[in-house]
Amino acid sequence: MAARLKSQEEYATLIDKYDTFLFDCDGVLWNGDAVVDGVIDVLRMLREKNKSVIFVTNNASKSRVDYKGKFDKMGVQATEEEIFGSAYASAVYISTVLRLPPTSKVYVIGMPGLEHELDTEGIAHIGGSDPADNTLEPFKLSTFVKDEKVSVVLCGLDLHINYTKYCKAFQYLRAGATFLATNVDSTYPVDGGLLPGSGALTYVLAKAMGVEPLSIGKPGKTMMDCIKAKHSFDPARTLMVGDRLDTDILFGKNGGVSTLLVMTGVTTEAVLESTTIVPDYVIDSLGDLRVLI
Repeated sequence: MAARLKSQEEYATLIDKYDTFLFDCDGVLWNGDAVVDGVIDVLRMLREKNKSVIFVTNNASKSRVDYKGKFDKMGVQATEEEIFGSAYASAVYISTVLRLPPTSKVYVIGMPGLEHELDTEGIAHIGGSDPADNTLEPFKLSTFVKDEKVSVVLCGLDLHINYTKYCKAFQYLRAGATFLATNVDSTYPVDGGLLPGSGALTYVLAKAMGVEPLSIGKPGKTMMDCIKAKHSFDPARTLMVGDRLDTDILFGKNGGVSTLLVMTGVTTEAVLESTTIVPDYVIDSLGDLRVLI
């Protein structure tokens, strides 16, 4: 059973026990365009105590540069190096694990932020925001010419998804391309509720191919391995803080770190009582730790 923390003494013990804090963003730091009360003060306190802070998000539509802009807008301190999204993790995985030859390319279903992160790792790509792929014209297989240099299909959230992108990705996968997904979140939060996530989009290709992609983002261990490739930390002294059991908390468990669930996001008390994914600790809000200041 998870330890429900309520007192100042329990909060202090929690902070003293860990050196590195991994934070999900949506539902933990903010909801929509509103910062969770007290979060800015808590993050400042952690830095003053010389704790390492890393922000881990499955949002693959934004690059680290884009996310840094959002942090600035929200008034939450963060450096680009502290931000680790599934778009960046995917680029790191392709560059450090797959080690594609310089002539290889990635076919992208995704947004410009994903393309930017591939650029930062020196990975050539096609698809994505290319106007030729963002069309509502019928796809004609008879006139399609495959780029023989494509060896990976990377699927993320794409707000301009269409049949042409699916058809091209399908042809590359049938030709033997490696199938990757930035994450397989079924939904993602927006102002007013939820919308289908990248996992819902990726399902179309998975169903057509009869195989599942390797998911880079939470809750897969691959994301943690990518973080470790860029940041040095002791898992025994690391805490993952999130609001979703099936992504954030499971991610921490898969990665061998402790977990803290906050109740300011999608997880309800009813879900927490019935879940098989049990966090190590639970608090009502990250902002509650402000009493330690």
